[in-house]
Amino acid sequence: MKNEELLKSVVEKANQWLTPAYNEETQAEIRRMLDSEDKTELIESFYKDLEFGTGGLRGIMGAGSNRMNIYTVGGATQGLSNYLNKQFKDLKQIAVVVGHDCRNNSRKFAEISANIFSANGIKVYLFEDLRPTPETSFTIRHLGCQSGIMITASHNPKEYNGYKAYWEDGAQVLSPNDHGIIAEVEKVKAEDIKFEGKPELIQIIGKDIDKVFLDAVQTVSLNPDVIARHRDMKIVYTPIHGTGITLIPQALKMWGFNNIIDVPEQNVISGNFPTVVSPNPEEPAALTMAVEKAKATNADLVMASDPDADRIGIAVKNDKGEWILVNGNQICMIFLYYILTQYKALGKLKGNEFVVKTIVTTELIKRIADSVNVELIDCYTGFKWVAREIRELEGKKKYIGGGEESFGFLAADFIRDKDSVSACCLMSEIAAWAKDNGKSLYEMLQDIYLEYGFSKERVISVVRKGKTGAEEIKAMMTNYRNNPPKTLAGSEVVRIKDFQSLEEKDIKTGKVTKLDMPDTSNVLQFFTADGSKASVRPSGTEPKIKFYIEVMGDMKSRADYDEVNKLADAKVDFVCKDLGI
Repeated sequence: MKNEELLKSVVEKANQWLTPAYNEETQAEIRRMLDSEDKTELIESFYKDLEFGTGGLRGIMGAGSNRMNIYTVGGATQGLSNYLNKQFKDLKQIAVVVGHDCRNNSRKFAEISANIFSANGIKVYLFEDLRPTPETSFTIRHLGCQSGIMITASHNPKEYNGYKAYWEDGAQVLSPNDHGIIAEVEKVKAEDIKFEGKPELIQIIGKDIDKVFLDAVQTVSLNPDVIARHRDMKIVYTPIHGTGITLIPQALKMWGFNNIIDVPEQNVISGNFPTVVSPNPEEPAALTMAVEKAKATNADLVMASDPDADRIGIAVKNDKGEWILVNGNQICMIFLYYILTQYKALGKLKGNEFVVKTIVTTELIKRIADSVNVELIDCYTGFKWVAREIRELEGKKKYIGGGEESFGFLAADFIRDKDSVSACCLMSEIAAWAKDNGKSLYEMLQDIYLEYGFSKERVISVVRKGKTGAEEIKAMMTNYRNNPPKTLAGSEVVRIKDFQSLEEKDIKTGKVTKLDMPDTSNVLQFFTADGSKASVRPSGTEPKIKFYIEVMGDMKSRADYDEVNKLADAKVDFVCKDLGI
């Protein structure tokens, strides 16, 4: 579309927001954009509609069809209400949970959503204030609700907000319900949104649910004796201005940890995230203040949660006394190693347990699970797929842990989304257990590599913006399918998994087998003779294509760690070159 045509289309769309269906504040903002000589903001706000996708909504806050505001949020809630009233029409009273994080407008969006649900005859349990995402998931199950929403944009920059929709099992909505909700949301016009709530259908919840939730989280502990022996272990924790502050320090104390060191500047609840550029515990900069506090106090462990407290980041001291971040693959591996070894040591393995990881997460976890004869299930990226495996096997097998490379972990099935509350407590227990065995968490990680083999992972995102970028990404995937690499870092590619066709091909024999997955996904994986793995997938929410690379190494002792790491980094670089990135 040429610039003049685009502008004309945008102006027409913006003028539709100058009708009585929209409030004066919104109309004034639209007029300001229309009157401005620079039409960039107007175009960005209206060139498309903010789509309600399978993960809900996420976008920059502001007026316009491509922004998070009371009308896009209201349309999503009205559409979800319509779908719930159709799906559960025979139920005497449909009920939902509404939670929110620390972001600007989160409380406002939560209250508006509560009003809309109630206006549609739906009972609403609205949290009194900000709470972690996993508590919303828990509460849906605990109160026997049919759905729930969480107003959050996770770890996105401060300009963003979002809307996550959950189903009656406490997990994010999956097919066919996701498509059914999307269809209903797409039908909603501004004038259809019932903003006038029914107060008698809205019940405020808070401390009562916190207690039940924290009591459940305490059941995750596997070895309270080691905590008792190391109750004064120094733990630095930061919520990075987010919801973790409401429950995580309290949870740690309930588990028996007495020496929780905070970062006061980051205890301040703020949607502006004033002390960080990005409130993302994956990024070293987000943990800088916590690490400085750890240096000053000679702490044993640094932990952080993201704004909605569903993901955990940690830093540990290496053998040189330097604080380093542990990556998401390593965090997941440490959790599952500990759970599996403890289950075995405590005689808790009954033969029906299973663990879950995503297909792009380290393959070392399979080696650990195999060593104790526990089933490992691979699922797609995104925690809704972990939750699906729990639901499918409920009553048949026992879930004891699952995670992903993007810093999310879940240790128990009473929640159906990733959870940093239980994760922070369990990681602290693991650090105490390591200490009880005369080692640091860093040395424990090295020992896992010594026992099961060394691996190095790296995630590379290649950004390609706009229409031409989308076409380029599509062409890249087509090329990888038609011309797959024959070798990666000098090792022959022996297997290819294509999750779009749901086929796995053995390169040597040419044999093709079907992949047992619940749906198709635009993901390719290449496996080499030496155990390396490269996964390629276009992002579903951003203009990028992501590469997840894992290479194996040979580590004979802890002293080899730095050198093996260095060699593995060079090998990853080689794989990147072979993939043309």
